[in-house]
Amino acid sequence: MILIGLTGGVATGKSTVAQMFKQCGAVVIDADALAREVVQPDKPAWRDVVRTFSKKVLNPDRTINRQALGSIVFRYPAKRRRLERIIHPRVAREQQRLTREAARKDPTAVVLYDVPLLFEAGIDKRVQKIIVVTADQQTQIARLKKRNGLSRAEALRRIRSQMPLAKKAQMADLVIDGTVSRAVGRRRVQEAFAILSQWATSKSRF
Repeated sequence: MILIGLTGGVATGKSTVAQMFKQCGAVVIDADALAREVVQPDKPAWRDVVRTFSKKVLNPDRTINRQALGSIVFRYPAKRRRLERIIHPRVAREQQRLTREAARKDPTAVVLYDVPLLFEAGIDKRVQKIIVVTADQQTQIARLKKRNGLSRAEALRRIRSQMPLAKKAQMADLVIDGTVSRAVGRRRVQEAFAILSQWATSKSRF
């Protein structure tokens, strides 16, 4: 088995790439999905979030309003770090459990951990190889405006809250352009998956 960290910047197309890897046969663990799971109403992380940020970040059904919470943490870095201290350890434990489960089912599995803050949270030290999905900043801004309804200033704030993409790409084992056509992207993912499969079944590492 090999554990790959899949990351990129916000709105670079990382989720689309992750889905393509899944179609190739990779086991994909989604950090955002785990983060949503650990803050379900009345779970320990949910209680910590409400205690820290007040009930103003709740929807009427008591679930976390991610947009309201995001508007706070992306504006104030100290508050973002407080949220990360609540969420990250719990997500890490669940990721490790799912990785062990995948390895038991298939000792040669290619497991991709899809995580936005791979480098920022130090998760790069827990994976064997790293894939970074890139996009130019104008594409990121346009996608955030369309997908999240953000203003240009809000979109830039979210982009700049993360490590620069160029720096992430320098530390990657593989880089995938998230702005190419779906057909080209699928072909590149298939090529990358073939390489990852070789890594998973071989003791040698390039």
